Amino acid sequence: MILGSHTSPLNTGWFQAAKQGRKPAQLMLMLAFLSGCQVLNISKEDAALGPSSNPVTVDNVNKNDRLAKLSAEQHPRILATYGGEYKDAKLERMVAKVVGNLTTVSDNPTHTYRITILNSPNINAFALPGGYLYVTRGLLALANDSAELSAVIAHEMGHVIANHGIERQQREQEAVIAGRVVSEVLQGDTAGQEALIRGKLRMAQFSRNQELQADAIGIKMIGEAGYDPFAAPRFLQSMASYADFRNVSGATDASLDFLASHPSAPQRIELARGHARRIGAPGVGTTDRESFLQGIDGILYGDTPEEGYVRGRNFVHPLLGVSFTVPEGFTIDNSADAVMATGPGEVAVRFDGTQISGNPSMTDYMRSGWVTGLVDASVTATTFNGMPAASAKAKADRWEFDIFVVNAGNRIYRFLTAAPAGSSALIPASQTVVQSFKLLTPEEKAAIKPLRIRVVTVKPGDTLSSLSSKILGTDRKLDLFRLINAMPPGGTVSVGDKVKLISE
Repeated sequence: MILGSHTSPLNTGWFQAAKQGRKPAQLMLMLAFLSGCQVLNISKEDAALGPSSNPVTVDNVNKNDRLAKLSAEQHPRILATYGGEYKDAKLERMVAKVVGNLTTVSDNPTHTYRITILNSPNINAFALPGGYLYVTRGLLALANDSAELSAVIAHEMGHVIANHGIERQQREQEAVIAGRVVSEVLQGDTAGQEALIRGKLRMAQFSRNQELQADAIGIKMIGEAGYDPFAAPRFLQSMASYADFRNVSGATDASLDFLASHPSAPQRIELARGHARRIGAPGVGTTDRESFLQGIDGILYGDTPEEGYVRGRNFVHPLLGVSFTVPEGFTIDNSADAVMATGPGEVAVRFDGTQISGNPSMTDYMRSGWVTGLVDASVTATTFNGMPAASAKAKADRWEFDIFVVNAGNRIYRFLTAAPAGSSALIPASQTVVQSFKLLTPEEKAAIKPLRIRVVTVKPGDTLSSLSSKILGTDRKLDLFRLINAMPPGGTVSVGDKVKLISE
């Protein structure tokens, strides 16, 4: 979550949705787009933790290429939507090697490509006209060998080779008029603009036939480059398994994942296997696993320091210096605009914050218009660990809300807890979260480290249980260990194997 400054009252998308009778799980989709948030100004010292401003490239794109110019205009939007660029020289060299091998066997080996590694935990890769290729660090963390990475990149090259981007560009132009209308109506609303960008990305999706054509082109390319062609269906299955895991455990914005724009139906996976069989029997080609694992060892996993970290039921933000814990059975989803959690009994919690100037009354702030359905008589002034605070209640049809705000320095932090009217779970859930909220000491902030992929060698005595117990950031340690290592049902580890862990 990147907290922002508010120049106008918050648009209560939560309450508007509740009036329409939506469940908290459904509300989660709306809560990410509450308006008024702008990027928080981070100090120069904190900014050093962020991605670099230098693009990762394999080759320079032809500056006279019309399509490349069009894509260059989209490039900043892509970076903004996916957290900027991820800089890691070792990782870049590994990715560049794969792209280089594929370029030599493409139908147009003189075509140049620009590859950017995006600083996003989402699992995604895509291409823009003119040879712009993108892959997220989240996808690199999920893959297990160079062949799987080559399958994804070759698929995106297939779109470029087949000129699918031209049609996509035309479809995006059709959204321009609608986009102008939205821009005028929203009048600079940041969250609305983000929704518009995501909408344009969805407009840019390829058709099913184009996806299958890109599959065929890509699998042929990786086979000719000497990679294992069966890596394509294998990684499609890994991404589908990841999507299932995320749907149960909670995760980042699914609309920004590969499978949102590249559907992975079982039939498509089987078609990919068919293309691979035309190249050879299983075992043909190389996986180049050793080189790949060396490249991703140490790669950032999950959220960045600017967004804060989810650690099981805990949320900690080292830059803002705050933390809180959600009740047992709740799952946290950290989005760009807010932290949201859902739990049993249709209970949902939303946490965000806003920069302020001066020292406003917390009761006046509570009544300032950002809460629809506020029960005015319930607004109560209080203090929280010596800081000015206020609590209140709100109602919207069959939903009830418990609201808490606290002034911590130059920021107001806000907790909104929702539950069906009359639910006995509302107050306990709200109190658990609010009472756990605290400001971190300098020592606590310094001790918080981001999670990273660590590649280790299985030693004598290591078991699935002992290895998976080292996974951080989830309560489903064994499930995640199997997932990131693409272990089949019943699979196990052997001495000398290299496996991925997630740790600080």
